[in-house]
Amino acid sequence: MGAGAGPKLERLRSLLAPLDGALLAYSGGVDSALLLRVAHEALGDRLLTVTVRSELFSDRELDDARGYAAALGAHHEIIHIALLREASFIGNPRDRCYGCKKIIFTRLLRLAGERGLSTVLEGSNIDDEKVFRPGLRALEELAVRSPLKETGLSKEEVRALAKDLVVPGWDRPSRPCLATRFPYGAAISPEALERVKRAEEYLYSLGFREFRVRDHGELARIETGKSETALLNETATAAAVVLEFKKLGFVNITLDLQGLRSGSWDGDGP
Repeated sequence: MGAGAGPKLERLRSLLAPLDGALLAYSGGVDSALLLRVAHEALGDRLLTVTVRSELFSDRELDDARGYAAALGAHHEIIHIALLREASFIGNPRDRCYGCKKIIFTRLLRLAGERGLSTVLEGSNIDDEKVFRPGLRALEELAVRSPLKETGLSKEEVRALAKDLVVPGWDRPSRPCLATRFPYGAAISPEALERVKRAEEYLYSLGFREFRVRDHGELARIETGKSETALLNETATAAAVVLEFKKLGFVNITLDLQGLRSGSWDGDGP
């Protein structure tokens, strides 16, 4: 555990314990998994954990979320939101994350009210404020609380605490929603999402862990972490990927020489 993470963990516990009850938006990623671990300990039956199922999230994430919540014995529910039917996704605008968060958390706030829960929690950390995250504005507008951010936890500290508390996936690479695989302004269809899902599942099956498949229509641009770029330089692996991706409808398959970049569509920022 990092030198400063221990006291922040105690502050996190102190922040959560006085709550009368809360609904936690739980994606299955390391941030919300750590928050679930600590909130479940602090609140017990006063915590309702909710995972949103949508075309924009992979089944892999849903399985991770369901598995860890069950292991903890947390009260966990899954709700479906058809995000692709929402007006804010028409045209795939640059601030799509704002519209997405507004839709999701408006629904979660309504659910919390129906269950008599006064607070909705989510798992942003302080590093999220350093990059282009238009969804943070929606959270502020809706008064959704971000306890990890409130206690000053960075991504590195979140991972350190998750490891110390034996939270599964503490070292798992981030898996942002599938809308991030498409350039702004390009319409996102269910068929295109399914193609990207299948392409990425194929790379997972080959042992890749840290990557994105960016969809440019007929062209697939693969971004990989530094340690995995060499795998695609192997002739047999490259040939297998090309064959599989062409079966999915891609015509050209490229390896991005800049490697994996979070928010690679964003350029230098908003």
